[in-house]
Amino acid sequence: MFRSEFPDVPVVDLPIHDAVLGAAARYGDRPALIDGLTGERVSYAQLAAAVERVAAALAGSGLTRGDVLALFSPNSTAYPMAYYGATRAGATVTTVSSLATPAELAGQLRDSGARWLVTVSPFLPTARTAAALLAEEGRPLTEIVVLDGADGHRSLADLLAVSGPAPEVAIDPGEDIAVLPYSSGTTGLPKGVMLTHRSIATNLAQCDALYRPAEGERVLAVLPFFHIYGLTALLNQPLRCGATVVVLPRFELEQFCRAVEEHRVQALVVAPPIALALAKHPVVERFDLSSVEYLLCAAAPLDHELAAACARRLGLTHLLQGYGMTELSPVTHVVSPRESEPSRGSVGRMVPSTELRIAALDGSDGDLGAGERGELLIRGPQVMKGYLGRPSETAAVVDAEGWLHTGDVGFVDERGYLHIVDRVKEAVLLGHPQIADAAVIGVRDADGTECPKAFVVRAPGSGLTAEEVTGYVAGQVAPYKKVRAVEFVDAVPKSAAGKILRRELRAREAARAAVG
Repeated sequence: MFRSEFPDVPVVDLPIHDAVLGAAARYGDRPALIDGLTGERVSYAQLAAAVERVAAALAGSGLTRGDVLALFSPNSTAYPMAYYGATRAGATVTTVSSLATPAELAGQLRDSGARWLVTVSPFLPTARTAAALLAEEGRPLTEIVVLDGADGHRSLADLLAVSGPAPEVAIDPGEDIAVLPYSSGTTGLPKGVMLTHRSIATNLAQCDALYRPAEGERVLAVLPFFHIYGLTALLNQPLRCGATVVVLPRFELEQFCRAVEEHRVQALVVAPPIALALAKHPVVERFDLSSVEYLLCAAAPLDHELAAACARRLGLTHLLQGYGMTELSPVTHVVSPRESEPSRGSVGRMVPSTELRIAALDGSDGDLGAGERGELLIRGPQVMKGYLGRPSETAAVVDAEGWLHTGDVGFVDERGYLHIVDRVKEAVLLGHPQIADAAVIGVRDADGTECPKAFVVRAPGSGLTAEEVTGYVAGQVAPYKKVRAVEFVDAVPKSAAGKILRRELRAREAARAAVG
């Protein structure tokens, strides 16, 4: 077992809005948010006041503790007002991908039990179609709020104009769900991840030992707030620390670089595709990015050569990486901006109050030691409460002793830095001499039960059969990790950064199901 080298931190038993904005009065007129396109500023005092007004307005329309509100919006300065305003009123916020289709949005609203939907006018057609689908099922929404305004809907300005008092809500931080993001988890199909106020607030405190933005530090927020990575790294943590968040609605390279130059951004928090663009695209040379002091990349492993090229382009000695997952609130490891020589290619050291085990891939008993590769098991206060309405799937991921089985393969080096190698099922498959590449997603069988399906690229000249593949995996993993279906493909779809595009594979399966 590996333990964090840092002293444990106390559990933070505060509602997330208090954990993040508790010091807003001290920061006062300091800009909390800047619209990266218009330059409009929102001070800490204005943000805190807006949260109170939104909470009052939502409570006045009937929202109470435990209700679920869906937030379906791109990044904007209004997003945190809606998010923290809803939690301040006692609601659970389920964050929805900006790319959601009407059917996907309806599915998340249905599964989460959301009765309120907050969106923006460009997304309103999708929102209305999803709401109509639910109404046909006898599940009408209470209200659709359109932040930037639309006929027949309340806007953010309308919410802010409410004069009544914010509600007094007795939130239980250890039990009440603050945010319900949807994750494909370790098996593939989206599930609501129950993150309590305590788990996400404590995870922020855990991060302090390695990553804490300075007061006044300017952080560029282009990663989507609907994802727990963006929500934590670009809203919760910077606002908790008195930093200034420069908000962009989406990633467009020229717009991104212009915002860095105009607002003298000091910190970039990105995913590998953005690092790739910064490393190689010629448009970067047209802008002055000299204000950037560090770049933190997470969400997928970053190739070392790409990281080095991006660092050189930005005039940095190295890039920082981090590791976590939605089910972990989300951070377990990070490379600190204060480190001069982190281990090459690593995702950093463990945050406080966290334990790590590395389990053998062949299912044998006993944990592995430094330098040995296996599945990562994490335990700590940041572990999720579970998957909403899915106790059996929760039990398959979080065991009786509280260890979360990540499905990721990695090892800890002699300096205590974690290195991510692969996903467990893919790693097992790639151990077969006749498999050149593979990916695994969760699919529904005829009974509606989720099961793992492998997409396999045969090695040249191989006559490997599906039965041989399933038998090979079954001999090496626990029963719940067995592959139940196999499809042979010419290539596994991957992003420019090398990340498996499981969304494409799931879309293929959905299209087949619709036809068949």
